[in-house]
Amino acid sequence: MEHERTTLIAVGRISGPHGVRGQLRLHSYSGNIETLQAAREIRLAMADGTMGRFRLTRAVQHGSKMLLTIAGIDSADAAGRLAGAELLVDQDQLPAAGDDEYYWKDLIGLTVVTDQGMRLGTLSRIMETGANDVYVVEGEEKEYLIPAIADVIQTVDLSAGIMTITPLEGLLDL
Repeated sequence: MEHERTTLIAVGRISGPHGVRGQLRLHSYSGNIETLQAAREIRLAMADGTMGRFRLTRAVQHGSKMLLTIAGIDSADAAGRLAGAELLVDQDQLPAAGDDEYYWKDLIGLTVVTDQGMRLGTLSRIMETGANDVYVVEGEEKEYLIPAIADVIQTVDLSAGIMTITPLEGLLDL
């Protein structure tokens, strides 16, 4: 029997137990609860390098937190053992991104250029901040921190592999 290769996408990290019945607090990378509500099966990558497969039975927004219920995890102790694990879902389970929405995995590796045609470098990683994400762009001689806001990000062309930005004043100063 041939097995299809699945692409696993990291969507968050378990920050610890919530309550005594095994619910888990999740630090979501996207802040989008619909991403998790669409998933039925998840994988947890543990700190020791092992990976577990679990059935997600519930994902809810609880104030500023996301709470998960996983089949078979029914105590605070069991939930506590999963703290720090990275939560991954099969790409096929993710809902389609909306207009002008992108998964991080699609943005990493894009060439970033200014609206004046200057090549800054390659988007290497994304940092979360309280207000907005920040794109880290590795240039040949310098690293740029680009705020992921509408005033800066002009276009994202995934098929061409290019993100065009209008730099904020001072961004390109040496």
